[in-house]
Amino acid sequence: MPAPLTDKAWQQLHATAVEAMGRAYAPYSSFPVGVAGYADDGRLLSGCNVENASYAVGLCAECGLISDLVRTGGGHLVAVWCVDGRGETLMPCGRCRQLLWEHGGAQCRIQTPEGERSLAQILPQAFGADDLRKGAP
Repeated sequence: MPAPLTDKAWQQLHATAVEAMGRAYAPYSSFPVGVAGYADDGRLLSGCNVENASYAVGLCAECGLISDLVRTGGGHLVAVWCVDGRGETLMPCGRCRQLLWEHGGAQCRIQTPEGERSLAQILPQAFGADDLRKGAP
């Protein structure tokens, strides 16, 4: 997937995130979330939140996105867009930002309520695999 993304590619990402949000399972919070992303080989991926009566075991939409990435061959994310139940841009929670970092890295692009940013901009000084290698005896 070439960078930067074209407007058409971003529009497709948003449309796919909205479609995924429409399939969310959110009977407890009534807060459906959808997310879509492009892999570095151009695959279009998506995920939605899946709640559980035991709130702590629910899955964020970004978990589904990462699962779709791994399930379809792995690689790295290059762009991500997360939406709420109205299809408006939604920022991932801190846990999900960490998941996106692990599978997209600093240069992965993300739509935010303030416009397109890199993951490095929304998760400065992120902890990652390099930190584990540096800290190992």
